[in-house]
Amino acid sequence: MIMALFNYTFMQNALIAAILASIVTGIIGTIAIEKKLISMSGGIAHASFGGIGLGYLLGFEPIWGGLAFAIGSSAVISKSSNNKKISADTLIGILWSFGMALGIFFISLKPGYMPDMTSYLFGDILSISNSAIILMSIFTLIILFVFIIMYNYWIIYLLDEEFAKAKKINIRLIKFIVYLLLPIGIIVLTRVVGIILTIALMTIPTSMAKLFFNSFSKVVISSIFISMFFCVSGLIISYYINIPSGVCIIIIMTIVYLTVFFLKKTVQYRLHEKKVHGN
Repeated sequence: MIMALFNYTFMQNALIAAILASIVTGIIGTIAIEKKLISMSGGIAHASFGGIGLGYLLGFEPIWGGLAFAIGSSAVISKSSNNKKISADTLIGILWSFGMALGIFFISLKPGYMPDMTSYLFGDILSISNSAIILMSIFTLIILFVFIIMYNYWIIYLLDEEFAKAKKINIRLIKFIVYLLLPIGIIVLTRVVGIILTIALMTIPTSMAKLFFNSFSKVVISSIFISMFFCVSGLIISYYINIPSGVCIIIIMTIVYLTVFFLKKTVQYRLHEKKVHGN
């Protein structure tokens, strides 16, 4: 019966979106966690709402407006890292709130009834259109292509930046690429779980993968499949119980992650106790 659901076009689109988002999660999520860019990613995601609101106001595809604002925010935050007068965290907080306020302001200027923004705030993978799938596919392919051709550089850069500098690797160029890929990836994830829940999708699958693997490649690959499993499970459950899919995905993912985390800690503690008392 569940497989019969995927005979519907909207479910097929949802499945494709889940796969695309999972690929982005594995790549962008791992990079963001390794370089401690999760807070920055949150600021970018929320700042992008200003562009989404502008898209609604002016009548163009909101994704493009969100992408423009996300890239602009990423550029501003990256510049602040070299400015001692204002910290990156402070600027992230400013852009976070300003983007959300600006988005609401633009939407309120649109004549007529205010549109339902639930899908952009909390995600609605079941309502993703063919045009959104095309855009998500393009963005995902860009991220995947850049990741593959620069794979060896990613490993060196993420594991030991000083060693990368010693090897004469252009760190400034890599950082530029990271600050460009982050907003692109965030926009892809926004279409699945919404702006508010994007950080959870970026963080939880990779964090769960890191509970079992230390290898960079294994973390990326396993987080892709973990994300895929939860996205598909969440969209199916959300369909039957009629709640926003993004909310359902994150709730399930969080419960499972916390369960696995504490189970692993419990097992490690008991093995340690057994070893101590055994000696």
